[in-house]
Amino acid sequence: MAAIAWIILLAMLTAFFTGWLEHQDNPNKDPTSQLTNTGESEVVLKRNRAGHYVTNGFINGVAVRFLLDTGATGVALSNDVARATGAVPGKAIMTRTANGNAKGYKTTLRSVAVGNIEQHHVPATISPGLATREVLLGMSFLKHLELTQRGDTLTLRQP
Repeated sequence: MAAIAWIILLAMLTAFFTGWLEHQDNPNKDPTSQLTNTGESEVVLKRNRAGHYVTNGFINGVAVRFLLDTGATGVALSNDVARATGAVPGKAIMTRTANGNAKGYKTTLRSVAVGNIEQHHVPATISPGLATREVLLGMSFLKHLELTQRGDTLTLRQP
């Protein structure tokens, strides 16, 4: 009986700490959205424990996880995420990354959404060398927004 109690306790602790660590990595699983007094869409994001802004969102209606990257020219997604979201590879291009030059494929995403902010026909790159399920949310999406950082929060506002 004591062994069963220990197993149950360990399972409960594992579940608790797994959830806690996931929240520390992505505190924006359900980003806070609102409309301002002037009718602008606004999303407030919290910084994660590594100092990055990570949030859940949608590409072409499919749930994805974004890493906001103001240093990236465009939205970059891996082959797996491209396949899952229905993004179609187009013209082959060479891209410059932090790891050097890499081959990618141009594409256009029908829709990209973070909270109540949604944009259509967003230029993106399918990057076969991107070994993550996170989508880099770069300036082809962010340039249409007003970004305000205060403390550990980043507010995205769509005029």
